[in-house]
Amino acid sequence: MKSEETPFVGGPMDGRVLPVLLGPTGHPPKVYRIPVPGPDGSAGTVLIYRRVPMVPGKIRFTRRWKYEYDPSGRDDSGLRWPWSKPRPQQSTS
Repeated sequence: MKSEETPFVGGPMDGRVLPVLLGPTGHPPKVYRIPVPGPDGSAGTVLIYRRVPMVPGKIRFTRRWKYEYDPSGRDDSGLRWPWSKPRPQQSTS
């Protein structure tokens, strides 16, 4: 499989460059999830990074990407069909 050195911006991974596997289209995944274990092996958190073009404004034939940290941590990626059930709203209380 082919991989590409991809920079990460923001969050705990700020400034790091990691090799990310490319998909069949030659692009890295739209969302990159990094699991962080909790103390004593308990359930931890998942850091969410979203793919954005490295050079803003030129999206048409972008070949270089970077990942920006999503502090909300919502994993709302994936296909949404018009007949799909709405996603449950997260309470902010």
